[in-house]
Amino acid sequence: MIRPMMGRRVKPRKFDMPLRYYNPEEEEKRRRRIQMKTRSLSTRKRQQGQNMRIIIYAAGLAMVIYIMSVL
Repeated sequence: MIRPMMGRRVKPRKFDMPLRYYNPEEEEKRRRRIQMKTRSLSTRKRQQGQNMRIIIYAAGLAMVIYIMSVL
């Protein structure tokens, strides 16, 4: 506590990072492990079904609003 008052500054801690060399085989292994799977066909079908459901709901709502405005 007295040292900073006497003009001595705190030195930053040293950081020793281990060197990492590029290894193409190791990188390929890591990519295969981390690689995200692309969307499957079932996911696409489900999304199309959800989009169609939204369109049907919107059309039904538009018909209800139209009928209420005419009457």
